[in-house]
Amino acid sequence: MSRGVGGGAVARAAARGRANGARGRDTRPCARGFAADERARERAVVVAANADATRRGTKVIARAANAATSGKIKKAEEAKVKTKTKSLMKKALRVEAVSAVVEAEVERETASTRGSAASAGMEPKPMIAPRVSKQAKAKDGVNGKNGEGATSGEGTTRLTRPKFADEASFTRRRKFPVLFYSKEMEPLARKVAEESDHMVELGQIDWRTFPDGFPDLFINDAYDVRDRHVAFLGSFHTPEVIFEQLSIIYSLPKMFVASFTLVLPFFPTGTAERVVREGEVATAVTLARILSNIPPSRGGPTSTIIFDIHALQERFYFGDSILPCFESGIPLLLDRLNELEDSNNVVIAYPDEGAYKRFNSFFAAAGYECIVCTKVREGTKRIVKLKEGEPIGRHVVIVDDLVQSGSTLIECQKLLHRLGAAKVSAYATHGVFPNASWKRFTSTGAGGQGFSNFWITDSCPQTVEAVRDAEPFEVLSLARAIADALEV
Repeated sequence: MSRGVGGGAVARAAARGRANGARGRDTRPCARGFAADERARERAVVVAANADATRRGTKVIARAANAATSGKIKKAEEAKVKTKTKSLMKKALRVEAVSAVVEAEVERETASTRGSAASAGMEPKPMIAPRVSKQAKAKDGVNGKNGEGATSGEGTTRLTRPKFADEASFTRRRKFPVLFYSKEMEPLARKVAEESDHMVELGQIDWRTFPDGFPDLFINDAYDVRDRHVAFLGSFHTPEVIFEQLSIIYSLPKMFVASFTLVLPFFPTGTAERVVREGEVATAVTLARILSNIPPSRGGPTSTIIFDIHALQERFYFGDSILPCFESGIPLLLDRLNELEDSNNVVIAYPDEGAYKRFNSFFAAAGYECIVCTKVREGTKRIVKLKEGEPIGRHVVIVDDLVQSGSTLIECQKLLHRLGAAKVSAYATHGVFPNASWKRFTSTGAGGQGFSNFWITDSCPQTVEAVRDAEPFEVLSLARAIADALEV
């Protein structure tokens, strides 16, 4: 910019000089102006150069100062860390020394009191004073809803807490839950307690109804189950009982329990797991979604235990807020088959390919041969035919996850007898038998005495009571399997 300005001044001075010369005037003042402009231009160039050098120098000085400052800070932080580390090491050594002394004292005190504790027994201290249940108030003529009257506390139902011989037994008991149960599942719940050597405690629920028919429920020992593992043994055998049991299932996790487990041996809508034509409703999905919304407990999501669900892919119907655990009753059948006199002559039969895919891995691992039947359509009828296997002279045991009307099992039994089977028995984990269809398998029923044995489990309580002492039925209890699954 200064160079352009100087050039213009020189040109103008030269023009004025020529004009003055032409007029005969003195041109020396123009020459002096030209020299002054040259010096001004040189001074401007020098000032600009000095300013640029000053800016560069300032940046270099600032970078050097920042580097020096960060170096000092880094050294100060390293020194601080070293000092803190030394201090923590000294504290750790002091704590270790004190802990050793305390542990020695505790060990001496434990050794001195262990003998007296073992002889006198050990009982957990109740968390609260005895309370009176609604049932006890009703017996005493007290209106519990309005709070009228008084009671002495007699007839109160509380958790059974036997004494323990040692601390190990007490600790092991804390690994088992308090088990609440529906009315229909009381026999199975008591068996579970027996199979666990009474490590599983049985909780009490008052099951009543209001005059309008809706449930009036009360969970006893609500305070005693705090910080305890809790489970509920339910049975959804009819739609009428599902609502009242869901009310209990949704309430127990909110009682500040350590964890909550739902034991539902039979998943009743499991056979409605798919849609074949538009308009059908897969109620298996509906029930799975209802259970997936059970509130979490202190320990996290609810766990649920289901035996031999109809289709394993139904596990994907449950949401992420519940943890389904699928157990099987087949191990019970394997134990029972080993007790048969002709156990070496047993062969396993499946009524369709679905049952073969589902259960054959259990029996193949145990060394059993298999027979597979299949259903084919002839005109308007579906008949059962042999797909593979040889039943001649064998004791054939037909295996399936559930039985309802029993028509397929009866058709399979007739086919196997025609093909030369020596005996035919059947097993189904869930004996649903609606409308008393189990009678078809007795001596007076459509199945006659064609079945040597018919094994079911106690997953469906209404059937267990109905087939008691009725041949050829035999009930294999799930109590041991449930007790093992409940141990935390």
